[in-house]
Amino acid sequence: MVTREFLTRLFNAAYMQRWNDQIRPVELTELDKQAHKMVVAYVLGKFEDQAGAFDWPSLIEGGIFEYLQRLVLTDLKPQVFYKIKEDPARYQELNDWVYSELEGVIAPLGAAFCERFRRYFAGGDELPYQRVLHAAHFFATRWEFDIIRRANPEGHEIDRIGARLESQQELYLDLPGLRELLLRSDLRSFVDLCGLLRFQVRWSHVHRIPRTSVLGHMLIVAMVSYLLSLERGCCPRRSINNYFTGLFHDLPEALTRDIISPVKHSVKGLSALIKRYERDEMEEKVYPLVPAAWHPDLRLFTEDEFRNVAFVDSAPVFADAADMDGRFNRDVYNPRDGELVKVVDDLAAFMEAYLAGENGISSPELEHAMSAIGRKYAAGATPGLDFASLYAPASRKKRAGEDGTTAAAASER
Repeated sequence: MVTREFLTRLFNAAYMQRWNDQIRPVELTELDKQAHKMVVAYVLGKFEDQAGAFDWPSLIEGGIFEYLQRLVLTDLKPQVFYKIKEDPARYQELNDWVYSELEGVIAPLGAAFCERFRRYFAGGDELPYQRVLHAAHFFATRWEFDIIRRANPEGHEIDRIGARLESQQELYLDLPGLRELLLRSDLRSFVDLCGLLRFQVRWSHVHRIPRTSVLGHMLIVAMVSYLLSLERGCCPRRSINNYFTGLFHDLPEALTRDIISPVKHSVKGLSALIKRYERDEMEEKVYPLVPAAWHPDLRLFTEDEFRNVAFVDSAPVFADAADMDGRFNRDVYNPRDGELVKVVDDLAAFMEAYLAGENGISSPELEHAMSAIGRKYAAGATPGLDFASLYAPASRKKRAGEDGTTAAAASER
């Protein structure tokens, strides 16, 4: 079961500043880096899929496991981390400690999930999906570094960092997806377009801590959608589609910006007009950047993204929750729970407002959002899931106790 404590821990990555020992022209956070990494992993994984069945569930879970590990090891510099990793015994000790730090938070997700988490870091040869994740990690890091280098080309250690990243990336040039990504400007433009969502701040008209980007929000929605899919007993393809719908559901906002709900619904028909414009823009500016064989995926992830759908003889069938859990809960139907993704989208928005309050920031907009979302799900109106504890009245006491320590500071301990 996903708990509020677990969700709060996920959002800690939004506080974590990357490259904070370098001149940065823009803010770079761990949450955004992990989100961008999973976009790259999707691109690399699609090329692996062309050569044979690719293990998408393990890729998704591996991304979640590495995200959780990073939450604990935030202060460990990359050079130190990779040095420790060279010694299997020391690396195992490090990961045992990571698990001990996370155990109380992830235990509600189930013993099987916890066991898979521990096994993931047990060592051994890189499996194909792990190679994809690691290649995506270095590509996303290199993408950030290129921004840093342009701002400070003669900076301390810039050349050394660049050479190290280059050599690490070269270890994965056997992956066809990475070679294609390095050679094809259209694929790089797709990754760049997704990367621009790092710099679109959600609730841009409201001061919040932590500030979250559209891209970071998408990753939170993706991870929680996947975990709730497991809890609900979804078939593998359904769980995969739910994850990537979460990861890409706001991609059109790279073309239209983040338009808040009150604006969308302020004029009758405006929301539908925006949707049509988004689809036209996707057709013109996004789909041409990726192979045509990927277009059905991206349409599934970004169009009618909040509707339940299954495919019968390649034709979409919009279904209710009962049918999704029953007749359509099979890989052959390529099902996707849009209603579940919408539930998680609202939950992420609730947490963004809630955490701002926990950090001492209040505004009528945030209070109204929390109240409206809480009322929407107060009756536990999500089939197959119990959200009562997530939307219980939120305490304004700081999680660190009565000493006035902020939630953000408490999470660093």
